[in-house]
Amino acid sequence: MAPAALLKRVERSSARVAVRERAEHEFAPAARFGCVDVSSTPAARADSRAALVHALPSDAQLARYAVAALIDEVQLTPKPALVDQRGSGAHRDLDLALMLRSAHSLEPTFAALAHAARRRGEPSALLRAELAQIGRSGEQDMLWATGGSNAHRGAIWIVGLLVAGATMTISGGEANRPQASQICAYAAQIACFPDRFAAPSDSHGERARQRYQVGGARREAQDGFPHVIDVGLPALLAARAQGVDENAARVDALLAIMASLDDTCLLHRAGLPGLHAGQHGAQRVLNAGGSSTPTGRAALAALEHELLSLNASPGGAADLLAATLFLDMLAHHDAGGSPDSWNI
Repeated sequence: MAPAALLKRVERSSARVAVRERAEHEFAPAARFGCVDVSSTPAARADSRAALVHALPSDAQLARYAVAALIDEVQLTPKPALVDQRGSGAHRDLDLALMLRSAHSLEPTFAALAHAARRRGEPSALLRAELAQIGRSGEQDMLWATGGSNAHRGAIWIVGLLVAGATMTISGGEANRPQASQICAYAAQIACFPDRFAAPSDSHGERARQRYQVGGARREAQDGFPHVIDVGLPALLAARAQGVDENAARVDALLAIMASLDDTCLLHRAGLPGLHAGQHGAQRVLNAGGSSTPTGRAALAALEHELLSLNASPGGAADLLAATLFLDMLAHHDAGGSPDSWNI
């Protein structure tokens, strides 16, 4: 699909409109900054524009938000069969300390991705190639930090594209608090360009994608991150609106993503039985009222037991939760440069 057509499709999607309406108080329109109506006079508009430019996150801040999202995701506990504060889940080569080292090692990579997107200014084949080169260099930094373990390869692609999309939205002055749908649309446009210099991929995710004929992380990005916009963010906002505590709200957002995602990590590790166990088990937790209820907690424990017995882990859903948390941080970015949900 052509980038322009993709952008139009994302913009007119009723699901995305619903998310924007539900989060209107968080993703504020460009016509206002704080309590000042910038549409009143030219002088007021100029003053507000100056304040707005000062308040928007820099490349370095975007990189810190991206790292913070990765850290928040890995520290979220309990997660079914994933690394968290209790242990390594189904992963024999990963633990919490290693995941934290990996996340911190990627801050220069995310800053470089933001800088490249800001310099190029719009999605293009040249930008796609440059971002890919930066991402591959970031993978090497990650592998060095982890002693060769793949902690965040998928997150470099997913969160990195959103960092680039956020940079373009911010640089265009389209909103004082960047619109999640617009960020994802820019990221999708970038993802639709081919990586002309990439070597043929033989990753676990690519093999699972081809064997089971699913979209994988590449299709998720090219489609505008539907499991972030249509699933993760709405689930997070809905849980908060119902008074669920923040930790449980984030776990429920992860479960909502798991329930509908064709997770190539589950497919790689346990095939279709692993995928179905993850999807159906996550839905049972949500049907029981979510992870904050006694019945939901019991269903979550049963889900984890089943995934561990299959040596399966929903790593793709975890990456998309990190993307959800990154966009949520941008929604809470304030003039002091600190998002409300950033607590490292």
